Amino acid sequence: MLNLRPMEEDRVESPAPAAEECWNLEDLFADEAAFRKAQRALRDELVPRIERCRGSLLGSATELADALDAASQAHLALHSLYAYASLRSDEDTRIGAHQALRQEIRLLGTEVAKCAAYLRPEILEADPVRIEAFIAREPRLAPHAFFLRDLVRQRSHVLTPGEERLLAEGGLVRGHPGTLYELLTNVELPRPEVRLESGESVRLTPVAFHKHRRTPVRDDRLRLFPAYYSAYSGFRDTLGINLYAVLKEHLFAARARRYPSCLAAALDGDQVPESVYRNLILRVRQALPLFHRYLRLRAKFLGIDQLEYPDLSCPLGKKPALRYSPDRACELLLDCLRPLGDEYGSALAGALRSRWIDWHPREGKRSGAYCSGSAYDVHPYVLLNYTGDNDSVSTLAHEMGHAMHSYYSNQAQPFPTADYSIFVAEVASTFNEALLLRGALAAADSDEARLFVLGSYLDGFRGTLFRQTMFAEFELEIHERAERGEALTGEALDATYLELLRAYHGHDQGVVRIDQVYAVEWASVPHFYYDFYVFQYATGIVAAGALARAVLSGLGGARDRYLEFLRSGGSDYPLALLRRAGVDLEQAAPYQETFASIDGHLDSLESLLDTVGAGSDER
Repeated sequence: MLNLRPMEEDRVESPAPAAEECWNLEDLFADEAAFRKAQRALRDELVPRIERCRGSLLGSATELADALDAASQAHLALHSLYAYASLRSDEDTRIGAHQALRQEIRLLGTEVAKCAAYLRPEILEADPVRIEAFIAREPRLAPHAFFLRDLVRQRSHVLTPGEERLLAEGGLVRGHPGTLYELLTNVELPRPEVRLESGESVRLTPVAFHKHRRTPVRDDRLRLFPAYYSAYSGFRDTLGINLYAVLKEHLFAARARRYPSCLAAALDGDQVPESVYRNLILRVRQALPLFHRYLRLRAKFLGIDQLEYPDLSCPLGKKPALRYSPDRACELLLDCLRPLGDEYGSALAGALRSRWIDWHPREGKRSGAYCSGSAYDVHPYVLLNYTGDNDSVSTLAHEMGHAMHSYYSNQAQPFPTADYSIFVAEVASTFNEALLLRGALAAADSDEARLFVLGSYLDGFRGTLFRQTMFAEFELEIHERAERGEALTGEALDATYLELLRAYHGHDQGVVRIDQVYAVEWASVPHFYYDFYVFQYATGIVAAGALARAVLSGLGGARDRYLEFLRSGGSDYPLALLRRAGVDLEQAAPYQETFASIDGHLDSLESLLDTVGAGSDER
């Protein structure tokens, strides 16, 4: 049984966290001198090795293996260099030297891509039968077999050697909008200050907003939300042009490779049919009445006649949310993930005590949270902005799901097949969240505690299934408008986003009133710079729920299949890996089961509300 004791010591705003609460980059490179040595070795030794293989790939299976090994070793070195440079940069985004370090490695990455650009078209000069004969003849081609067969599949989208080199050179001018966005929103965007009912003055950075938006004091929420988004409204046109530049990058790449749309180009690498994306939107749209039922129950509990957008973030519970020290959060996570067995638990415990994580928010530190699994021969790294609340513990579970996925994959797979698709990555992360929340629900020892945890569980679906699908619909709409040649200003993006925000939240049906000020929320979402990324959160929670139910029920072999899924890395296409694990996202069943599960939890929530009573929100 979990002991949900609150955090005994407030360490949330520590400006100088203890060493054990920061990641150890010396595991990657002992110092900057070692980093520079590796950088020179990549540039002066590994890249020329790739170049020397040009023109001889098809002479023999051995020569093809030599070339692919050379490219693989260069990319392995590049991944480690980029991991170090980006982690140093994110520790404090105000330090220009660290930003420059990341830019240097990006430039070096362009050089690697340019020198390796001949590989694909030269390989495709051979027919598939010859390539298969090479794979059968040369054992060193085994780690590259999936790449080679996938290359044959994508033959029609591979260009001539000169064209591929030119596209690789385009890396010099790609990616800048995302960098500009990070700098503006993490460092330079003016952040307003708001005085709370308690008298505390809060500067609304993303971390501070995330922490305080959950306040049970409604008047504070109604101050915080408009003030936070006003910062983005002041830069609406700049951020709109910046996002439009990303759309044009995607459009150029899709057209250059002869794809019919940006969506088709983004999904083809994983062999995910467009129908999976569009069906997600369709099924979630059809389930909006279920979502609106939850929102109405939330209004009932809060005792609010008209739910406002800021009312969606506070927890369902009369008591303030419990808070947890990092040590206690680790205990909770290990407890809840026991169904995955001793092997997984032991590996996770080792990760949590081995300084993989940078825990606490600091001035200048990158906002949000992520896991970087790029350092193949070291270990994953996790960035958090931990504030000790329930959301922070869930974020820890989410990111450690990614970290353990990378750990298992890197242990089991050779480098060429270790890197897995984001499509499956979001399954591992949301699987951990599902087990964490289920464990907390089982441990709740009062109706109040059950209400709080159940509300958190349903809020997870609100944020991950319904909200991310809304994001996916927005992303699809703005890409299709760019494909039609329509200009997209900040004002146009506002109008498109507001229409979706109101539709999903039942504005016209009186479910949630969405004020015009929230039209600019799109500008606060960094994932729109990642090229059809967000939908995978939604498909991930559907798949993770199915796998978690199988593991928790003790279904024969479910746990072993899930662990094998983690070990599989990128050795096959994502949908095939998921089918082997036990869930098929091209079928209706996982969605139906997900919505049925939500419906059942809503029944429990309604019953609890009748028992506990309504109207707990502070005014």
